[in-house]
Amino acid sequence: MGIDITKMRNIGISAHIDSGKTTLSERILFYSNKIHAIHEVRGKDGVGATMDHMELERERGITIQSAATQVEWKNHTINLIDTPGHVDFTIEVERSLRVLDGAILVLCAVGGVQSQSITVDRQLKRYHVPRIAFVNKCDRTGANPFKVKNQLREKLGLNAVLIQLPIGLEDKLEGIVDLITMKAVYFDGDAGTEIRYAEIPAHLKTDAEKHREELIDAVSMFSDELAEKFLGGEAVDEVLLRAAIRKGTLEEKFVPVMLGSAYKNKGIQTLLDGVNEYLPNPTEVQNFALDLDKNEERKELTADEKSPTVALGFKLEDGQYGQLTYVRIYQGALKKGDELINTRARKKFKVGRLVRMHSDNMEDITEGSPGDIVALFGIECASGDTFCGGGVNYAMSSMYVPEPVISLAITPKDKKSADQMAKALNRFTKEDPTFRTFVDPESNQTIIQGMGELHLEVYIERMHREYKSEVDTGMPQVAYREAIQQRSDFNYTHKKQTGGSGQYGRVAGYMEPWTEGDYEFVDSIKGGAIPTEFVPSCDKGFKEAVKKGSLIGFPIVNIRCVINDGQSHPVDSSDIAFQLAAIGAFREAYGKAKPCILEPIMKVSVEGPTEFQGNIFASINQRRGIISSSSEDGTFSRVEAEVPLSEMFGYSTVLRSLTQGKAEFTMEFEKYGKVPVSISESLIKEFEQKRKER
Repeated sequence: MGIDITKMRNIGISAHIDSGKTTLSERILFYSNKIHAIHEVRGKDGVGATMDHMELERERGITIQSAATQVEWKNHTINLIDTPGHVDFTIEVERSLRVLDGAILVLCAVGGVQSQSITVDRQLKRYHVPRIAFVNKCDRTGANPFKVKNQLREKLGLNAVLIQLPIGLEDKLEGIVDLITMKAVYFDGDAGTEIRYAEIPAHLKTDAEKHREELIDAVSMFSDELAEKFLGGEAVDEVLLRAAIRKGTLEEKFVPVMLGSAYKNKGIQTLLDGVNEYLPNPTEVQNFALDLDKNEERKELTADEKSPTVALGFKLEDGQYGQLTYVRIYQGALKKGDELINTRARKKFKVGRLVRMHSDNMEDITEGSPGDIVALFGIECASGDTFCGGGVNYAMSSMYVPEPVISLAITPKDKKSADQMAKALNRFTKEDPTFRTFVDPESNQTIIQGMGELHLEVYIERMHREYKSEVDTGMPQVAYREAIQQRSDFNYTHKKQTGGSGQYGRVAGYMEPWTEGDYEFVDSIKGGAIPTEFVPSCDKGFKEAVKKGSLIGFPIVNIRCVINDGQSHPVDSSDIAFQLAAIGAFREAYGKAKPCILEPIMKVSVEGPTEFQGNIFASINQRRGIISSSSEDGTFSRVEAEVPLSEMFGYSTVLRSLTQGKAEFTMEFEKYGKVPVSISESLIKEFEQKRKER
């Protein structure tokens, strides 16, 4: 069953929270005949959106896990991946982008480019994903797609140009003007299923002509033929114009802006046409893998069925039938019964059941072709693993996984909850690389770590619902770090004499602040003062020592340890002796290197009505925040600031009460910064206190 690969699109819908992504994907499913009735995200019919199939998603009306589905539109196969908008679920977005070829960037006609749109756009740029912009909610009061187009240019630096104009706005939205065919398009019938083309209304004619000229001018740089016709004053035909828009979009130098209202069923079919016309098929996207046999040399993959199979498992889900792995096939085909190898775990496995997903329903298939997105059942793997066949040993470059910044202690209420909690944590850590868990050796508590309060809240809620596990949570803990501020020398001898051979090792050198990473070890030993076989032992010792600083017991970062001298004993020196010597040397020098405490600083963006701007400023200043910028947009204002994470707990409640529930904020990790002296003193006191209690 060969699918024509040029007629395939792998696209995602990404946007700021509440721009209407999920409503849009519902409409796409409806118009492509995948579902026969439209359900709303917060619908009265109690069904909820098809793509939000977790109970929790339906209640909160937000998307947490990206769902994948496949639809047909005008002989094209479209794999659609709905992604979450909340910063806490960044990894879900990253994961989906890794396997997409194109994206629809959805923007609200009123809100325009919001903080999360900026984050999403940054991710699209990082993975070189071409995009179409869709200005949704043109039926809302205050809708202004022209303003949104300008924001795309100013705030995101995109070459955004309208290829459609609205006919009426707000409650008078009737349809759109297509600037390529110069026709008016109306969406009639109950659910906008009947598309009617007509002449452009007289009052919009001059506007339409002006905008079409702007469009042709903008895309003429992508087509010489079009530029010649335009300059010669000849009429430009649709075919040429579409080809130029497509070329510009694929090169990421042009972003066509389309508009409509998903809720009012206007402009969705034309958007789907746009996906077919302007977004790339899998053969038009360059994908690279790293050849593990050749020192990670970059190899370009070809979307060819005959080549050795290379596929990426980009998402795991634990369904009622076992583990489901979503796979994007980059090269070769995936057939039932094939033997593949997981290049990270070096394990072979057989492809058993192969399915195609539609949100949470599935159909069995026998093979998947290159460019396709399918799912496998019952294979052991982690998110981001590469599967290869035909003797190649490739890895798709790993995804960027941010470090968790917040942790919580959780305690199960009874024995049954404890067993269920272990199951739940095992599953969540496999599904989500930014969610981690470990048992604290000192307090024996289970600690979970994640990207923010909402992130951990959702997981605790899921434990309760899906696993019936009741847990108590402790105070949220911030992931502090320790660092040194000046160079400090060490010269330490480790000697231990008991019956038989003893332990002996001397290590000398210095430690210094290092800004390019967390830890570096430099071997500057001359003339074999420390035998070469013991140099790695010193590195091991230092690595052990940086795990726990002496100020408040958190890991030490931004440090370089250099050894330049030492001494060994022909009998008593050993691996363990030099490890212990390095640990002793580290402790000796650490106290003299002016150690300090670092804390995670978050980039916080607060949006709310301008009348509350003063309150928002005050609330950030009280939290040791530094305001980096504030902008006003009519009655709406946005404040960007850098605030320590430790001050952000419970901020959502405070913000709601200060702004009558009208403001919202998002935050993401920015950097580590030094803790003020007064706070660092109280942290050290607290740590000493805990040590005494033990």
